[in-house]
Amino acid sequence: MTTKRNPIQICLLWAAMLPAAVQAQFLYTTNNGTITITGYTGPGGAVTIPSTIISRRVTSIGYDAFSYYTSLNSVYFQGNAPSFGADVFDWWIEYWWPIQVWAPATIYYLPGTTGWSQVSANTGLPVVLWNPLAQTGDASFGVHTNRFGFNITGSSNLVIVVEACTNLASAIWSPVSSNTLNTFIGTIGTSYFSDSQWTNYPGRFYVNLRQTCFREGIQAGAQRILRKSGCKE
Repeated sequence: MTTKRNPIQICLLWAAMLPAAVQAQFLYTTNNGTITITGYTGPGGAVTIPSTIISRRVTSIGYDAFSYYTSLNSVYFQGNAPSFGADVFDWWIEYWWPIQVWAPATIYYLPGTTGWSQVSANTGLPVVLWNPLAQTGDASFGVHTNRFGFNITGSSNLVIVVEACTNLASAIWSPVSSNTLNTFIGTIGTSYFSDSQWTNYPGRFYVNLRQTCFREGIQAGAQRILRKSGCKE
């Protein structure tokens, strides 16, 4: 008996996948029904700023909120750009004269959100659109010699971690590869993802994850995408 293999089971939740926001790590105040984040108590690394806290919109980041976090390397925003106070991601060191130091971080924002054009000038950090997309309509997509793969496109030099699972009902995601979008088509970054182990499974679901990412909604979202694309579980 031959097991039917259907490798084209892809969870395309690319743009929505960001590191999970841990709201207990933020200090904040409320003002007219909105939230101002005033401080951060987490470990640094990759940080996600939620669009809401206690069901209220996050509309501003206060003075000095992330100062002195030298371990901060990525700041992901779920919603529209908030307003920024002074020295949110930087601080001053006194030597013979004051020296301004910035966290070695990049700000990432999602497609469809607004207000980002002046954020780099206001914060001193680079600002990048988080828009990785699996290309399912070109010749790269599908089964090739000893592999299944597809191109990933998006903002240049994004680092895309692709994970896979075999069962959405009880999904256990395992990393397959890390892809840097450093081959360029014009100004768009691209990288080819391939999975040489696809023949070991009756089906595989793929998702782009960046460090510790959202699990909520993956199953329902994948079901909608599979129905729309005509794939079967």
